Amino acid sequence: MRLTKHTDYAFRVLIYLASMPEDRLSTVQEIAEQFDVSRSHVMKIVQKLAGAGLIQASRGQHGGIRLGKPKQSINLRQVIELMEATLTPVNCDDPVCVIQKSCALKAILFEAQRAFLKHVERYTLADLAEPAVSILHLLNRDERG
Repeated sequence: MRLTKHTDYAFRVLIYLASMPEDRLSTVQEIAEQFDVSRSHVMKIVQKLAGAGLIQASRGQHGGIRLGKPKQSINLRQVIELMEATLTPVNCDDPVCVIQKSCALKAILFEAQRAFLKHVERYTLADLAEPAVSILHLLNRDERG
Protein backbone atom coordinates (compact mmCIF):
# COMPACT_ATOMS: atom_id res chain seq x y z
CA MET A 1 0.00 0.00 0.00
CA ARG A 2 1.34 3.40 -0.93
CA LEU A 3 0.21 6.39 1.08
CA THR A 4 -0.46 9.72 -0.58
CA LYS A 5 1.82 12.72 -0.13
CA HIS A 6 -0.98 14.28 1.89
CA THR A 7 -0.65 11.51 4.49
CA ASP A 8 3.15 11.58 4.32
CA TYR A 9 3.16 15.32 5.04
CA ALA A 10 0.63 14.86 7.84
CA PHE A 11 3.01 12.43 9.52
CA ARG A 12 5.87 14.91 9.07
CA VAL A 13 3.82 17.66 10.70
CA LEU A 14 2.86 15.41 13.61
CA ILE A 15 6.40 14.11 14.12
CA TYR A 16 7.72 17.65 14.08
CA LEU A 17 5.17 18.84 16.63
CA ALA A 18 5.74 15.77 18.81
CA SER A 19 9.47 16.49 18.81
CA MET A 20 9.01 20.03 20.12
CA PRO A 21 8.77 20.95 23.80
CA GLU A 22 5.11 20.72 24.85
CA ASP A 23 4.84 24.43 25.66
CA ARG A 24 6.29 25.58 22.33
CA LEU A 25 4.02 26.69 19.49
CA SER A 26 5.15 26.09 15.92
CA THR A 27 3.91 27.75 12.76
CA VAL A 28 2.77 26.50 9.38
CA GLN A 29 5.51 28.58 7.76
CA GLU A 30 8.18 27.07 10.00
CA ILE A 31 7.11 23.51 9.19
CA ALA A 32 6.80 24.24 5.48
CA GLU A 33 10.35 25.60 5.46
CA GLN A 34 11.77 22.73 7.53
CA PHE A 35 10.38 20.09 5.16
CA ASP A 36 10.61 22.15 1.96
CA VAL A 37 6.88 21.71 1.32
CA SER A 38 4.53 24.40 0.08
CA ARG A 39 2.86 26.47 2.78
CA SER A 40 -0.57 25.86 1.23
CA HIS A 41 -0.09 22.07 1.47
CA VAL A 42 0.89 22.35 5.13
CA MET A 43 -2.05 24.67 5.80
CA LYS A 44 -4.56 22.18 4.37
CA ILE A 45 -3.03 19.36 6.39
CA VAL A 46 -3.01 21.42 9.59
CA GLN A 47 -6.68 22.30 9.09
CA LYS A 48 -7.61 18.63 8.67
CA LEU A 49 -5.53 17.53 11.68
CA ALA A 50 -6.98 20.34 13.79
CA GLY A 51 -10.53 19.43 12.74
CA ALA A 52 -9.91 15.93 14.04
CA GLY A 53 -8.47 17.24 17.30
CA LEU A 54 -5.01 15.82 16.66
CA ILE A 55 -3.47 19.28 16.81
CA GLN A 56 -4.49 22.62 18.26
CA ALA A 57 -4.26 25.67 16.07
CA SER A 58 -4.70 29.27 17.12
CA ARG A 59 -4.56 32.37 14.94
CA GLY A 60 -3.15 35.76 15.64
CA GLN A 61 0.11 37.33 16.66
CA HIS A 62 0.68 34.82 19.44
CA GLY A 63 -0.92 31.93 17.58
CA GLY A 64 0.57 28.72 16.34
CA ILE A 65 0.11 24.97 16.36
CA ARG A 66 0.93 22.13 18.71
CA LEU A 67 -0.32 18.63 19.39
CA GLY A 68 -3.94 18.52 20.48
CA LYS A 69 -3.51 15.38 22.55
CA PRO A 70 -0.62 13.37 23.99
CA LYS A 71 1.54 11.73 21.35
CA GLN A 72 0.92 8.37 23.00
CA SER A 73 -2.77 8.64 22.16
CA ILE A 74 -2.38 9.49 18.46
CA ASN A 75 -2.64 6.18 16.64
CA LEU A 76 -0.98 5.80 13.24
CA ARG A 77 -3.99 4.03 11.78
CA GLN A 78 -6.18 6.93 12.87
CA VAL A 79 -3.95 9.34 10.97
CA ILE A 80 -3.95 7.19 7.82
CA GLU A 81 -7.71 6.78 7.86
CA LEU A 82 -8.17 10.53 8.39
CA MET A 83 -5.83 11.64 5.64
CA GLU A 84 -6.39 9.09 2.88
CA ALA A 85 -9.28 9.95 0.57
CA THR A 86 -9.88 6.27 -0.06
CA LEU A 87 -8.37 3.12 1.28
CA THR A 88 -9.84 0.95 -1.44
CA PRO A 89 -6.87 -1.00 -2.82
CA VAL A 90 -8.45 -1.67 -6.22
CA ASN A 91 -11.37 -0.19 -8.15
CA CYS A 92 -13.30 -2.77 -10.15
CA ASP A 93 -16.11 -0.38 -11.02
CA ASP A 94 -14.46 2.43 -12.99
CA PRO A 95 -14.24 1.26 -15.65
CA VAL A 96 -16.30 -1.81 -14.85
CA CYS A 97 -14.07 -4.86 -14.94
CA VAL A 98 -15.63 -7.71 -16.90
CA ILE A 99 -13.89 -10.40 -14.82
CA GLN A 100 -14.78 -9.06 -11.38
CA LYS A 101 -17.34 -11.79 -10.62
CA SER A 102 -14.71 -14.51 -10.79
CA CYS A 103 -11.56 -12.54 -9.90
CA ALA A 104 -9.85 -13.19 -6.55
CA LEU A 105 -7.56 -10.15 -6.70
CA LYS A 106 -9.93 -7.80 -4.86
CA ALA A 107 -10.34 -10.16 -1.90
CA ILE A 108 -6.59 -10.72 -1.66
CA LEU A 109 -5.81 -7.00 -1.74
CA PHE A 110 -8.48 -6.19 0.85
CA GLU A 111 -7.05 -8.88 3.12
CA ALA A 112 -3.57 -7.38 2.72
CA GLN A 113 -4.93 -3.92 3.47
CA ARG A 114 -6.63 -5.14 6.65
CA ALA A 115 -3.33 -6.71 7.76
CA PHE A 116 -1.47 -3.46 7.00
CA LEU A 117 -3.94 -1.34 8.99
CA LYS A 118 -3.94 -3.83 11.86
CA HIS A 119 -0.14 -3.66 11.94
CA VAL A 120 0.13 0.17 11.96
CA GLU A 121 -2.63 0.31 14.58
CA ARG A 122 -0.09 -1.11 17.07
CA TYR A 123 1.92 2.13 16.92
CA THR A 124 1.43 5.69 18.07
CA LEU A 125 3.03 9.02 17.30
CA ALA A 126 5.20 8.49 20.38
CA ASP A 127 6.85 5.56 18.60
CA LEU A 128 7.79 7.86 15.71
CA ALA A 129 8.92 10.80 17.81
CA GLU A 130 11.03 8.96 20.37
CA PRO A 131 14.33 9.99 18.81
CA ALA A 132 13.27 13.65 19.18
CA VAL A 133 16.81 14.92 19.69
CA SER A 134 18.05 13.36 16.45
CA ILE A 135 14.97 14.57 14.55
CA LEU A 136 15.55 18.12 15.73
CA HIS A 137 19.23 17.87 14.85
CA LEU A 138 18.36 16.78 11.30
CA LEU A 139 15.90 19.61 10.94
CA ASN A 140 18.27 22.30 12.18
CA ARG A 141 19.01 24.17 8.95
CA ASP A 142 22.11 25.82 10.43
CA GLU A 143 23.83 22.48 10.75
CA ARG A 144 22.86 21.04 7.36
CA GLY A 145 25.77 20.57 5.05
